[in-house]
Amino acid sequence: MAKDIAIYIEQREGVIQPVAYELISEAKRLAACQENKQVVGVLIGSGMENSAAELELYGLDRLILCDDKKFELYHTELYTEALTSFIREEDPDILLIGATSIGRDLAPRCSAAVKTGLTADCTKLEIDEETDKLLMTRPAFGGNIMATIICENHRPQMATVRPGVMVVTRKKNNHRMIVEKMDIAKLDLSVRVKILEVVKSVKSHVDIGAARVLVAGGRGIGSKENFEILGEFAESLQGELVASRAAVDEGWIEKARQVGQTGTTVRPELYIACGISGAIQHIAGMENSSFIVAINKDPDAPIFEYADVGLVGDFKTILPMLGKELSA
Repeated sequence: MAKDIAIYIEQREGVIQPVAYELISEAKRLAACQENKQVVGVLIGSGMENSAAELELYGLDRLILCDDKKFELYHTELYTEALTSFIREEDPDILLIGATSIGRDLAPRCSAAVKTGLTADCTKLEIDEETDKLLMTRPAFGGNIMATIICENHRPQMATVRPGVMVVTRKKNNHRMIVEKMDIAKLDLSVRVKILEVVKSVKSHVDIGAARVLVAGGRGIGSKENFEILGEFAESLQGELVASRAAVDEGWIEKARQVGQTGTTVRPELYIACGISGAIQHIAGMENSSFIVAINKDPDAPIFEYADVGLVGDFKTILPMLGKELSA
């Protein structure tokens, strides 16, 4: 029987994180490219049995539940021990982990422990039809190129996957998931570091990945003041203002609103790109938008190749007219 595709199901304070459902959906897609592969998840935490039931609806075939009071808080040593034990017991062909703050801490420690490679921050995964190896694509050299990496000789093939990149498939009401409990007694739960206190910081955060409408500006907008015009237009559409890396580098808008390989990957229903040339780094972060409108003075701007509607001209002239049409 072919080795399975494994998923680390991330939870925080007992809540399964959205990236877990993205990874299950992506793993199901990859498993469909090969024969006899199942998707197996490992969930580490405390009091997670009720939350685990939700995973069945997303098509997970098997769930290994590591549930104990000692795993209530994320602890690098304890979680590494549990996940490494899972890898050695299950011997999966592929292991996917979300490229979150926890995933970026956990994944390299586990890959080192089982002596395999790790491709970090992937934005695309495919199965090579000839070799059955996992093709892991990620930004490289500061986001200037896309590199596709394979793990030739070691297993599992490990990758962390950027949240928001993979599409969550519809829930499966008739699917049945097998739940198995990990034998905690077999784990070495001795630690060198103790968590004395958890201090939470409250930060203002804009979730551009959840917005239905995004209005984006690039270097072609020309100034921070012009971004205020875009912001007002975005507000009129009940959307959010975002930008390319070039605009962020100019200091016209905060990093949290950057779309692209080195920013956030988005999938809004409507994406309006103003003054954005269409570099591959930006396209990778928004090309899956349902409908793309591009406004640019340069008729040869690459972004027009990806747009559903392309408008050549000054955004200051076009936006008011576009606003009227959308209102109508």
